[in-house]
Amino acid sequence: MSGPVPILMYHSVSRRPTPSTKALSVSPEAFAEQMETLCERGFTPLSTAQLGAAWRSGGALPVRPVLITFDDGYEGVHRHALPVLAKYGFAATLFVSTGWLRGAYDTGGGLDLMLDWDQVRELAAQGVEIGGHSHTHPELDQLPQDDLWFELLRCREIVAAELGTAPRSFAYPYGYSSRRVRGAVRAAGFAQSLAVGNGLARRAQGPYALRRVTVRRTTGAAEFAHLIEGHAIARTFARDRALTKGYAVVRRARQLRRKADSSRV
Repeated sequence: MSGPVPILMYHSVSRRPTPSTKALSVSPEAFAEQMETLCERGFTPLSTAQLGAAWRSGGALPVRPVLITFDDGYEGVHRHALPVLAKYGFAATLFVSTGWLRGAYDTGGGLDLMLDWDQVRELAAQGVEIGGHSHTHPELDQLPQDDLWFELLRCREIVAAELGTAPRSFAYPYGYSSRRVRGAVRAAGFAQSLAVGNGLARRAQGPYALRRVTVRRTTGAAEFAHLIEGHAIARTFARDRALTKGYAVVRRARQLRRKADSSRV
């Protein structure tokens, strides 16, 4: 059985990120150094679809597989990340929130300068897998079923219309999902989906709950090396996990309150 795989989660790549994106942004220089580290250490980047297909079929993976993923659809992925990926011939996956991208479907809400569809098409032409990340980036597990379906199907429909190919991979906004959400993602036609979890991805997690590790602006060279080697991940993200568990309690209370309110109507 294949071993664990580091799946790196990036967002914005920018020298001057907005306050809303700064914590989850990396500078172009840091991104280039991180990709150089992957190359020097003999990692082979795969797309999300490639990993999913290999784990479904039991096929072989490279000796040191890694996934490079980007969420939301910030313009810096095209401006800064694409030339570096091309330099090394690295595969990657971009998960787009279709309502945030510039163009005919823009609903607003983007947290920084977003990609337009010509740039998305150029990324796809250069071998970047384009996956879904919902339409308007809500917490999917907090939505009624009809709204959940809209977010999934509208996103998939737009990507298919713009690129000519329906997306096969999905990433949950904010990393939140539930059994209901995962079932809907599968029924909508996605073959695999990524959460966060800040741990290495393992085949036993199942194709709709694969974990990723967060790369931040504060992620230094030594910490990045530890992350890709699978070292000290639990300690690095211990505070994040505590906060996530606390927020999960708050979100569950909100959900129960909404159900109680709706039952009284």
